[in-house]
Amino acid sequence: MRQKIGILGATGMVGQRFIQLLENHPWFEVAWLAASDRSSGKKYGEAVKWKLDTALPERIANMTVSPAVPDHAPRIIFAALDTDIAREMEPAFAAAGCAVISNSSAFRMHEDVPLVIPEVNADHLPILENQTWRKESGGYIVTNPNCSAIGLVLVLKPLVERFGIDAIFVSTMQAISGAGYPGVASMDILGNVVPYIKNEEEKMQAETLRLLGSRDGKLVKPLAAGMTAHCNRVPVEDGHTESVSVKLSRKATKEEILAAWREFQPLAGRDLPTAPAQPIEFVGLEDRPQPRLDKMRGNGMAATVGRLRECTLLDWKFTVLSHNTIRGAAGAALLNAELLVSLGKLDPVKNSDQAAVTA
Repeated sequence: MRQKIGILGATGMVGQRFIQLLENHPWFEVAWLAASDRSSGKKYGEAVKWKLDTALPERIANMTVSPAVPDHAPRIIFAALDTDIAREMEPAFAAAGCAVISNSSAFRMHEDVPLVIPEVNADHLPILENQTWRKESGGYIVTNPNCSAIGLVLVLKPLVERFGIDAIFVSTMQAISGAGYPGVASMDILGNVVPYIKNEEEKMQAETLRLLGSRDGKLVKPLAAGMTAHCNRVPVEDGHTESVSVKLSRKATKEEILAAWREFQPLAGRDLPTAPAQPIEFVGLEDRPQPRLDKMRGNGMAATVGRLRECTLLDWKFTVLSHNTIRGAAGAALLNAELLVSLGKLDPVKNSDQAAVTA
């Protein structure tokens, strides 16, 4: 029997991607949708401006959008909220006993909230047991990283494990879908590059080092590496491209680096429904990866890397591509939920039909 889930922020771009990815999911069933007050009480099909390239499922279109409060919400909540709204709303659901699988940045850097990529740092999850909500109601918050950090971290993890990393330089070319809908005005982005995304560089730097860090009891110690990021918005619909240079702690040959990526098969997340068979795919062509050609590798859940070559400033440089609204958002949260199920952290509540949690 599939577990019933709810989506907070269901009408936004990430909320729509959740609906798309959860259609026919073997473990989860969408049973509750919530959005802003102006959408509450409407049929979802009337409230949403559907923007994805697959049809809106008829069952979802006919669902009534609920108020964004914990009363009668399922225990498992996927949250796709703006940061300021998430800061107030997500704790209310956690306090009511919900497991909040969040795509927001509001709590990513809180010391007792896991920031997780299953293939990278599943061992950070136990810190959720330190949350006050967990102790009082059984609820908790787990987050996935920023869309610009996740592909980068997947590619860096094998290098950290085999060689260590002392310094990271990254310059991003980020798709407009990362800004949501309506997002960046067409007159600002068409034929243009915008070299600023609010708070993006700071988030990317802090989250990358935390994800690659190690758990020390109740805390996570960030990776002790220098890092700088330049983040740019470009007129591409989906797919974040990143130019990366790294300084390794131990010298490595090109063949050793390629082997590290090729052989990266982490135990955590391997058998989960949304997990890609190979989380890192290397493309040897000199002009790849490209968003148009490579963003859907691994059903949009793989990080694609190419153009590996020596760097005259650091040691090695390469290009990384990942789908920002699948691997970088809804798909990342869904994979986290699947990992939580596999660890028994989303077991059905006793004496409950999983239909609702009352505040």
